[in-house]
Amino acid sequence: MEKDTRKRTLILTGASRGIGHATVMRFSQAGWRVITCSRHAFPEDCPWEAGPEDHIQVDLSDPADTERAVDEIRIRLKDQDSHLDALVNNAGISPKGPAGERLGTMNTEMPDWLHVFHVNLFAPVILARGLLAELEAASGAVVNVTSIAGSRVHPFAGAAYATSKAALASLTREMAADFGPLGVRVNAIAPGEIDTSILSPGTDKIVEEIPMRRLGQPSEVAETIFYLCSEQSSYVTGAEIHINGGQHV
Repeated sequence: MEKDTRKRTLILTGASRGIGHATVMRFSQAGWRVITCSRHAFPEDCPWEAGPEDHIQVDLSDPADTERAVDEIRIRLKDQDSHLDALVNNAGISPKGPAGERLGTMNTEMPDWLHVFHVNLFAPVILARGLLAELEAASGAVVNVTSIAGSRVHPFAGAAYATSKAALASLTREMAADFGPLGVRVNAIAPGEIDTSILSPGTDKIVEEIPMRRLGQPSEVAETIFYLCSEQSSYVTGAEIHINGGQHV
């Protein structure tokens, strides 16, 4: 059997900080090409060596612009024989109130509900479905980033965010069933309290109740994402892995 010597390719949304940034580093260290997607243009001061040629500016809250990004991604993949080894849907938004407070079901405005669901749920559908042929060609993998907030009421994550992440977990199962016969695996990770720049005040109180008594590191999440995109997880699909130090128990 001839060894596959292709340079593997990852499409990653939400790459600029935290879990996304750590994921870029993990895959690039393993020799993968990483194409990032963000609503912002590629920053001129970014040390990421691939530069703008591996970055796509897209508004994931706009279905039409997301479809446009799919077309652009397919063009950029042509030099890789139209193979896509992994798609990681990491981008997510969680609106807050005027004072940074949590927004519940009664005080989240309808435009905010729609905005959150377009980014957190519908964009992953558009990307995965639009790039299915490229994923199938590589027997690739999809990883959806959900959240501990999708399975329990969280003191900081709002209602729209939480319900969108619960829906994304359900979507993961549906996609695993639909994509499996094509050789494409679909899994999810559900992070808990991870040490990033977007932690809310009061997180230290939550940490006191986590069995491992510490925050998770973005690199620990990135390692699990990498596992789910590698041959080591070749018979894993439809799963949601909790990365929260035992917080869910």
